[in-house]
Amino acid sequence: MTTVQYSVEDAVATITLDRPEKHNAQDQQLLVELDARWRDAAADDAVKVILLRANGDNFSAGHDLKSEADGFAKPGLGAVESGFRWEAEHYLGFSRRWRDVPKPSIAAVKGACVAGALNVIWPCDLIVAADDTWFSDPVVRFGIGGVEYHAHTWEMGARKAKEMLFTAGSVTADEALRLGMVNRVVPVGELDERSLDLARQIARMDSWGLAQAKRAVNQTLDIMGQHSALQAAFEIHWSGHANAMVRTGRPLLSEGPLSAADAGRNGK
Repeated sequence: MTTVQYSVEDAVATITLDRPEKHNAQDQQLLVELDARWRDAAADDAVKVILLRANGDNFSAGHDLKSEADGFAKPGLGAVESGFRWEAEHYLGFSRRWRDVPKPSIAAVKGACVAGALNVIWPCDLIVAADDTWFSDPVVRFGIGGVEYHAHTWEMGARKAKEMLFTAGSVTADEALRLGMVNRVVPVGELDERSLDLARQIARMDSWGLAQAKRAVNQTLDIMGQHSALQAAFEIHWSGHANAMVRTGRPLLSEGPLSAADAGRNGK
């Protein structure tokens, strides 16, 4: 059964996370399907804008850590090497590829947007948040310095990024708007309609002009160091996993990994 829905209408490709019973936690199947749908949208000349959304009350509770642990286990490789390779592809690699798709993308988020969920929304060009949305990256409590696509400083500024990471606290939709992390905050009941209206508005623009505008902004960020900073932070992230493996034999220090069911309670 698929965990990601896909449709195209009015030059807008809508990609929908569809694992609501698990708060859209990202197992291997969901991540691979999500990447495939991004590739479909990128390759389809009829698509001018990509809209990413989720079914259920929460956008995503982040990584499904059981699935992640299964991905680490590669015959013939040490745990650090196999885990590093797996995350470099499925987390940092996927996020970078989505970020550089030459079409505007919009993330429509609601409810919990925790840890690995940031890997999914931050590559998008625009973010529309429902007024019940909260954002959190609580993985410091597990001995890790932050999620793999470590754009925290770019998205919210250095001091707020440190506060969220150091305290495992959350950022509300309104605060994210003030920080510039999201573009708009709308009532949760209007999220789908308002996000689709924005996508359709953008889809009326010239496709080459949109691609050029996106490329110009992204290249400016890269000249400022974003690409290199993300890679450097990923290396730091993996020093946390390696440390945990040496100390406990597990990729996280905690005996109680953050699960999809617990994310909404513990991350806020």
